[in-house]
Amino acid sequence: MNEIFFIVEDAPEGGYTAKALGESIFIDADTHEELHANVQDAVRCHFDEDKAPKMIRLHFVHEEVLAV
Repeated sequence: MNEIFFIVEDAPEGGYTAKALGESIFIDADTHEELHANVQDAVRCHFDEDKAPKMIRLHFVHEEVLAV
């Protein structure tokens, strides 16, 4: 595996939640910097060293609600 993708959303209580696509990895973080560290740590823990992806991609989803 060369890369892994995470969908990152704003958490309702503040901060971020991230979910890996195709893997059972879920992350919570209060800050952007903490998100980066937590994702990297979770990927290292989830995969054996020789199977770990070389690249981590974060896809930020931002929802906006407009009243009509």
